[in-house]
Amino acid sequence: MASTQSGLRIQGDDNLQSMFVGTVMRKIKSRTWKKQRYFKLQEDCMTIWYKSKKAGNAGSTFSVSDVEAVREGHQSEVLLSTSKEFPADRCFTLVFRGRRGNLDLVADSAEEAQLWIRGMRKLIESVENMDQSEKLDKWICDWFKKADKNNDGQMNFKEVQDLLKMMNVEMNDDHARTLFKEADKSQSGTLENEEFVLFYKMLTDREDVRRIFQDYSGDGQKLTLPDLEDFLREEQLETVNVQRRALDLIERYEPSDTAKNLQAMTFDGFLMYLGSAEGSIFNPQHQGVYQDMNQPLCHYFISSSHNTYLLEDQLRGQSSVEGYIRALKRGCRCVEVDCWDGANGEPIVKHGHTFTSKILFKDVVIALGNYAFKVSEYPVILSIENHCGVEQQRVMAQHLNQILGDKLLKNTLDGKVPSSFPSPKDMKGKILLKGKKIGGLEESMSGMVDDSLSGEVSDDDDNQHDDDDDNQHHDSIRRRTKKSKQCMSKELSDCVVYCKSVSFSSFKNSRIRAKFYEMSSFKESKALKYTKEAGAEFVLYNARQLSRIYPNGMRTDSSNFNPQDMWSVGCQIVALNFQTAGVEMDLNDGLFSQNGRCGYVLKPAFMRSSERGFEPDQPQNHTGYQPLKLTIQVISGQQFPKVSIKEGSIVDPLVKVEIYGVPKDHAKQETRYIDNNGFNPVWNDTLNFIIHTPELALVRFLVEDYDKTSKNDFVGQYTLPFLCIQQGYRHIQLLSKDGTSIHPSSLFVNVKITKHT
Repeated sequence: MASTQSGLRIQGDDNLQSMFVGTVMRKIKSRTWKKQRYFKLQEDCMTIWYKSKKAGNAGSTFSVSDVEAVREGHQSEVLLSTSKEFPADRCFTLVFRGRRGNLDLVADSAEEAQLWIRGMRKLIESVENMDQSEKLDKWICDWFKKADKNNDGQMNFKEVQDLLKMMNVEMNDDHARTLFKEADKSQSGTLENEEFVLFYKMLTDREDVRRIFQDYSGDGQKLTLPDLEDFLREEQLETVNVQRRALDLIERYEPSDTAKNLQAMTFDGFLMYLGSAEGSIFNPQHQGVYQDMNQPLCHYFISSSHNTYLLEDQLRGQSSVEGYIRALKRGCRCVEVDCWDGANGEPIVKHGHTFTSKILFKDVVIALGNYAFKVSEYPVILSIENHCGVEQQRVMAQHLNQILGDKLLKNTLDGKVPSSFPSPKDMKGKILLKGKKIGGLEESMSGMVDDSLSGEVSDDDDNQHDDDDDNQHHDSIRRRTKKSKQCMSKELSDCVVYCKSVSFSSFKNSRIRAKFYEMSSFKESKALKYTKEAGAEFVLYNARQLSRIYPNGMRTDSSNFNPQDMWSVGCQIVALNFQTAGVEMDLNDGLFSQNGRCGYVLKPAFMRSSERGFEPDQPQNHTGYQPLKLTIQVISGQQFPKVSIKEGSIVDPLVKVEIYGVPKDHAKQETRYIDNNGFNPVWNDTLNFIIHTPELALVRFLVEDYDKTSKNDFVGQYTLPFLCIQQGYRHIQLLSKDGTSIHPSSLFVNVKITKHT
């Protein structure tokens, strides 16, 4: 089992051996909260256990698989705040996946810090390199430890019964006892390591997959090469080099050398293939950058964040550079800063007229320089909402130039006045500033802007003051601050090239007078109004210019709007609160899961034309209209997590399939629910949808715990673009609310896509 393999790894590694013994380190939460904790690597080499001196034997744990990275030195605001007390070589930060807060630690010596840094990095690398079998091994080992209450390496039948409840399955005691006796090869009345593995395999026998296997197997024991080819053609709808494909799958997933030599696949190999990336519903060919990246910037949807500095709500939430790091590491390509005059001549970033904390603009720029291109090499847009006076605007420009250097795009690419946007490929590795600009691009390039000239800049990002504005809180702020106009410094103005912020007047005015590099921001309510009243014009506008959509100010809890409404009219920069989990961020993650997760997705051809606007409400009017029928058979589920803390509670799962796209495509259907089985439920329910605009459709699979008396509880979800779907028998690996994997939780489905007539 996994623990035995881990033990062998420990013996050969001094860092892990020392972590296994344990170390006392300081856990730092703030300048005043610094407490000693004893940290120790558990025997499974996958779990870190820690406790305080006062806690006795009680303690807490976290999994190595939850840790995304290790940062050395003062690379967090907390450790920076204590830098005078603790030198950098003793400090490090464990960065967790999802929205979980980081863990800042200080070792007693630089040597001890390095020991943990090297050890954790090795363990993280080990987890990332695990194959399916090893991940399953680890999962089984984790359950074994949870069920083995007295830690004797054995499980009696009572412990097995408790385990089944923990694993989300309600099973007849007689059936459970039968499996227990079959697995108890030593007839000791208990299950030891390998016996428990056998018990687990009997418990998780995939009868649904076995039936498919036997349908194509001549002898019921294996798939010959022709058998596997038939399956790939008839069920998976593969047509290109099918024999070579079948041989490749056998080589990659078949565990038996004997079967490999026969060019055959056993049931175990078949199950491994269906659970792999190639057996996933997401087409592996779309996982890399596969789209044309040479189109003008305005022809792409761009992953975008609103109030990026916030980790929580926008009234009292914490501001942190961590917000920028997390967003950029999720592929975000447009981040926002709200800049205000700060003490000691240093501009600060915060949410104005609220109780949010503040951070230095300089620190944001440093984080941007360090993390902008870790995940994607394509350009990042820094959207500035500027509330600073001229002097601190000059400081902002100085920081941007000195810290970002050549990464900051300050001139057109060829030094000439352009007539259209360059492409993402042309601007690889560049950071573009979006903000107010004195005059136009033509004047600044010709030197016609006088050094002493200052232009007026409003303190509002969206300079539209509508009578129907539902943002009463911000309206009152506007009434207080509208009287004072701020001037624009030439130094900061010069940093703006392709993204000049302007107030929106009308689509007609933009069509006649606007320059391509002039872009406007729209609050969600105004943008939604335009999508309904002038959808085709909005599409045409977005074929020429960039638009940015942001949440209404009344969303003080940092909730989000449905971004699909804005993508359906071609809006590129649809800015969401990345810190807030929910269906809206699921859709954002789903759209940008394709094209190498680079943060840019090419808009459909019919949204890139400046001749005729696509009508989202009338998709049948566009050239090439061909609706498709999507048929999804939801077959089964595997190992769903428990969602209720009630004693003995077991999930009653149902599956919802939701379609998001143009208004005609919005649809939702669900399976029946299964009583008391979150472990291996079987539905075999078929759901049908008509997709009118496949190019814009997203499909979301949602698993819920049915509750007849109240709202269903969330179990897991997975969202992907319709055009990235692989047909045939496919597994769907579920994600948590945070968008992180909850392995091995999955759905097993059969997908068919046909023309709708």
